This record gives sequence, C-alpha cells and structure tokens, in this order.
Amino acid sequence: MSIFVKRKNRDAYGGLRQRQVLQQSAERQFKRQFFGLLLVIVTWSLAMGWLLALATNAQSVTPTAEIGTVDVVPAQYQLGQELYLENCSTCHIGLPPAVLPTQTWKNLLQDSQHYGAQIKPLVDPPRILVWKYLSTFSRVQRDDEETPYRVNNSRYFKALHPGVELPRPVQVGSCVSCHQGASDYNFRRLKAEWKNSN
Repeated sequence: MSIFVKRKNRDAYGGLRQRQVLQQSAERQFKRQFFGLLLVIVTWSLAMGWLLALATNAQSVTPTAEIGTVDVVPAQYQLGQELYLENCSTCHIGLPPAVLPTQTWKNLLQDSQHYGAQIKPLVDPPRILVWKYLSTFSRVQRDDEETPYRVNNSRYFKALHPGVELPRPVQVGSCVSCHQGASDYNFRRLKAEWKNSN
C-alpha cells in the first residue's frame, strides 16, 4: 500500500474517531442537562409539596369547630380583624367580610355617616390594618351590580344562605336567631335545628 492510501485511511479513521468522540461528548452533555433538569423539577416539586403541607397543616392546627369565623384568618390579618371587631362590634354584631363585597367595606370605612349615625372614621394605621383584613376576606363586586349596604341586598349573603328562609327584613341582629355564637363573632356555631339539616 502506498503512503498516500495509508495516510488517507488513517485520516478517515481519525476523522471517524473524532466524530465518535464528539458524539459521545454531546451525549454525555445531553445526559447531564437532562438529569440536571430532572433534579430541578424534583427539587421544585418537593419544595412545593412541603410548602403546601405547611399551609394545610397551619389551617388544620385549629379544629374547625373552634375557628368561629367563616374563614381561617392568618396571623398577618388577625390584628386587622381584632381592630375591626373592636371598632364595629361594640354597637352591633360584627359581620364576616364575606357577607358584603369589597366596595361596600371600602365605602363604609371612609364614610362618617354610618346607617343614620355620625361616627368618627378610623384613621391610619388602624384603618389600613382593618382594610387589609376586610379586602382580603370580602369578595369582588360585579361591574353591573349596585353596591349593597344592607345584608339582604347582598348576593353573597344570599349565596352563603342557600335554602334558608330568611326573616324580612334581614337585619344584623337577625344573625343570632340561627348563629347562636354571632355575638362572639362565631358564625360556625349554629342552633340545633340547623346542625341537623346540614
């Protein structure tokens, strides 16, 4: 064999070997990227599962029967809830925020005319804390909906009481007729006839 043919064979073999080395290197790099991505996904899933378990566990620490309010109130809103009750439930039963839309609560916090009585509106910072509590636990009002100021005009109030024949007119004091703990801001404690019907 001539030197030229040997060199050509050697170059062809060297080129083939070089392509194989590059291909193996690319395969190793792909495997590393794949396993790196898989590790990130598994780590993310475990972290999210852990956080969800913590959130669920935080809500289940207090038995539902002892919560009282309609919603579980996280620590960052509890001071706002306390200030709301301190300022509002001295004259009447404090309503859960879910009963009225957010716009109603916003208007009530800003107005010194409160259902025919002149009151001194809250000032900051207590007003901000109460607003954060009320806006977090109330619901959005539809654009085509008129802002309700009476519970019997609130579609949320009606939605929270399906199949309940409500007295006419519904007043804040009417809550106690079914929710015996309403004066203590406990709307989960119902009278016996309502416990059996649920």
